[in-house]
Amino acid sequence: MQKTYLHTSLSAGRLLRIAVLCAVVLLSACNAENYVKKGDAFYAIGEYFDAAAEYKKAYARTPIKDKEKRGVRAWKMAQCYRRMNFSAKAMGAYQNAVRYKYPDSLALLYLAQAQHKLGEYKKAIASYQAFLEKEPGNLLALNGIKGCELAPQWKENPTRYTVKKEPVFNGRRFDYSPALLGDEGEQLYITTTRPQATGDELSGITGVKSADIFFSQKDDKGKWSQPAALESEVNSIYDEGACSFSPDGKTMYFTRCTHDPNYPRYAQIFSSSRSDASWGKPEPVPISRDTLSSYAHPAVSPDGNWLYFTSDMPGGVGGLDIWRVPLNEYGLGGVENLGPIINTPGDEMFPTFRPNGDLFYSSNGHPGMGGLDIFRAQCDSTKTWHIQNLQYPMNSPGDDFGMTFRGLHNEGYFCSSRGDARGWDHIFSFFCPEVIQTVKGWVYEKDGYELPEGLVYMVGNDGTNLKISVKGDGSFTQQIQPNVEYVFLGTCKGYLNHKEELCVDTTSESQEYVLQFPLANIHAPVLVRNVFYEFDSAELTASSTMALDSLVDLLNENPNITIELSSHCDFRGKDQYNMKLSQRRAESVVNYLIDHGIDKERLTPVGYGESRPKVVTRKVAEQNPFLHEGDTLTEAFITALPDEAQQEACHALNRRTEFRVLRITYGLFDKIKKEAKKEEEEQKKADEKEENESDTEEPIVADDDYFFF
Repeated sequence: MQKTYLHTSLSAGRLLRIAVLCAVVLLSACNAENYVKKGDAFYAIGEYFDAAAEYKKAYARTPIKDKEKRGVRAWKMAQCYRRMNFSAKAMGAYQNAVRYKYPDSLALLYLAQAQHKLGEYKKAIASYQAFLEKEPGNLLALNGIKGCELAPQWKENPTRYTVKKEPVFNGRRFDYSPALLGDEGEQLYITTTRPQATGDELSGITGVKSADIFFSQKDDKGKWSQPAALESEVNSIYDEGACSFSPDGKTMYFTRCTHDPNYPRYAQIFSSSRSDASWGKPEPVPISRDTLSSYAHPAVSPDGNWLYFTSDMPGGVGGLDIWRVPLNEYGLGGVENLGPIINTPGDEMFPTFRPNGDLFYSSNGHPGMGGLDIFRAQCDSTKTWHIQNLQYPMNSPGDDFGMTFRGLHNEGYFCSSRGDARGWDHIFSFFCPEVIQTVKGWVYEKDGYELPEGLVYMVGNDGTNLKISVKGDGSFTQQIQPNVEYVFLGTCKGYLNHKEELCVDTTSESQEYVLQFPLANIHAPVLVRNVFYEFDSAELTASSTMALDSLVDLLNENPNITIELSSHCDFRGKDQYNMKLSQRRAESVVNYLIDHGIDKERLTPVGYGESRPKVVTRKVAEQNPFLHEGDTLTEAFITALPDEAQQEACHALNRRTEFRVLRITYGLFDKIKKEAKKEEEEQKKADEKEENESDTEEPIVADDDYFFF
């Protein structure tokens, strides 16, 4: 009886446990399905971090025996990790997807790419080959194998680049896409997800704060400040970053990624204009009417004529391609894909330019060391692109991208996820020694200040033909080639042109050549420095030759101007005597110019004696602290000065030779008249020839039945 009871009791307990276990299994299965649904909802709107967390819960609650579902959930989890650049987690999840026979062969390709990105090249090759058995001839797999074979060789034979992590720019989150700004690259803008970024919430896409644009300033000693948030409307609660600047530094282009809990939002490119030291309200850049594609990573070409960007818009070669659109005064033109030499079935991203016109971008579709590798693209005279992998140490198994250059030199900053187990990006500096010959020019008002509105035309006998805008300080820097004959013409509205010529030899070290472009104002008298006369005479001294030869050059460079050449004296001496002496001196200068080939009709000599005392300019006031801009150096003003040396300085300023432009159309109408007269004479000759030919023609004989009147 007891045995029967015990047996009955044991059976009931076992049944209870089985029932509980079944309930747990059913509940777990139900919970797993709920987690999958939540994950799918997050994935649909691009919130991969939140989606991965839900898929991970679902995977953990899926029975091992249910291989099909575990394979699907491992795949979904892996897809999220891949998009978040969590390579180690992605590799593990793809391995599980393959182990549980997930049917999509892409699992093998993505597994290979994750192994490739972690530097496990032998395993990656095996996975690529397994994928090729299912998808023969796949370009991404073939390039992947080639990259895995080349990467160890590149690492054993590094290039001349040196790379160094820059702690001052890096926090504990993502720091990427550096962009230098300023005449000397004294400001560095970066994209960062550090805790100080705008907003309080963590992104469902990355699991960290939404990215903002920060910047760092270099002080007088060359030390960078800690990055600080850009105080403008550029930053918002959304993701902003990957900024770049127009060549004149007045316009910023950047990417903004908004988000919405109900539907996916796509990356857009915005622009902001700078007023003084602040950036204005950003506006979207209307690249295309396609609202279902992403537009990101803007970069302006060095000539300012093209906006390059990354997009998944239809008509491309692969996933993300590099495109460009012309920038002109009427707005944006039609978009162009850079084509299959640049783009691959993979992703091409983060275009940027070196000032010499070389395009740099990152790709995971060409053979590389893993992840995104940096490539240089050069366009030849036939508009054909030639690309080159920058190899090690610029590239690594991680993601390497987002270069920015300091001036014309092959140095600057970029970002990389190398050495970070979480896949976070950090800012690195790079430097590559190379021989570069450059010209630095300064465009400024003759006897005045810089002309930031100036333009310099650069023409070389190798086919070079450039129009260069100067910076805010009136300067420009341009790379030149040895043994090429260059002509530079400095121009600015309201000023006369100035020409310089340059041809340099091949050197073993980098050199910079300096050219000056002093432009004469056509609306104000221009001082001719270093013109000297014998004492109490109109005879020019030998030391005046250089200054007068420069004036000859100026008149030859501006053949359509006429000038008044004036000479002035100080007030010492009799008025009539000073007037005659200054007239003779002005005539001496004019005679010198005529003797050196300048048409006398372009020259008007005038002696003003002491009747037009010098009016102090800002430049003169800076050179003579006792004077102020606008002072007129009359006899009363000078005699009131307490110091004899100051009085003598004023006398020296009054004794001067100047010129001012009278006309800017000399010979223009004569040329037009000559051309018109030439055309008239040619037409007259043609008419006479036609008439003569008609006179010699055979007479027409009429038939008897017809009469011609």
